[in-house]
Amino acid sequence: MCSVCGCGEGETDIEGQARNHRPPGHGHDYGQEPAHAHAPGLSQARMVQIEKDILGRNNEYAAANRRWFTERNILALNLVSSPGSGKTSLLVRTLLDRKEHRLMAVIEGDQQTSHDADRIRQTGVKAVQINTGKGCHLDAHGVGHALESLAPEPDSVLFIENVGNLVCPAAFDLGEAHKITILSVTEGEDKPLKYPDMFHASTLMILNKIDLLPHLDFDADRCIGYARRVNPRIHVLRLSAATGEGMDAWYRWVEANRQPGAPGGG
Repeated sequence: MCSVCGCGEGETDIEGQARNHRPPGHGHDYGQEPAHAHAPGLSQARMVQIEKDILGRNNEYAAANRRWFTERNILALNLVSSPGSGKTSLLVRTLLDRKEHRLMAVIEGDQQTSHDADRIRQTGVKAVQINTGKGCHLDAHGVGHALESLAPEPDSVLFIENVGNLVCPAAFDLGEAHKITILSVTEGEDKPLKYPDMFHASTLMILNKIDLLPHLDFDADRCIGYARRVNPRIHVLRLSAATGEGMDAWYRWVEANRQPGAPGGG
């Protein structure tokens, strides 16, 4: 199990690869080692050290992924949210609207099924599915595996749709340029205060499903204020993947961040 969050490790399954296959440069699969499991009787100090070891190794893989992206001028975006926020719908609309203008690819993360990757591939954009089993987040090691199968084109945008969870993905760098938190107006407006690590780690918050605001008791300005209390530098976009309202601003944000050294918005 992952000592950082308590989720199951060692059950990751990547489309097109044998389970536990190791890509070049990823010779140590830390998720398989007994020393990295929760165990009765471990001291708090030992558990803290285990957590540091896991995150340290993850960061090494993330750095390798980041170098790989930089060498190929690939913009990697890590999309995180609760289940049901509309991540996949946002991605599908983005891919359909922009595939004639920009090379794109997708890594899909879910505990089980390939439903979302199948939806993505129906747009004509290539995708690979990572099933994490009992795991509640993607890690940089798994993303490194997936890149071998996916082989995104140079000068492209890679969208990484993380497992639906506002806790653990905040701690795991995948080598992405930006984390993007998607929050729907059907969720509580206080989510940024309840899950501050995720919003603090994110460059951008997308407030999705704004077409439903007339039917809900949701104060969008208050929600954005909470997000900026946690992270004063976070950029915010309001949109509806269902109706298309606000999507042009999202596309402009992605294109602006295609430029080297782009700060991610203001």
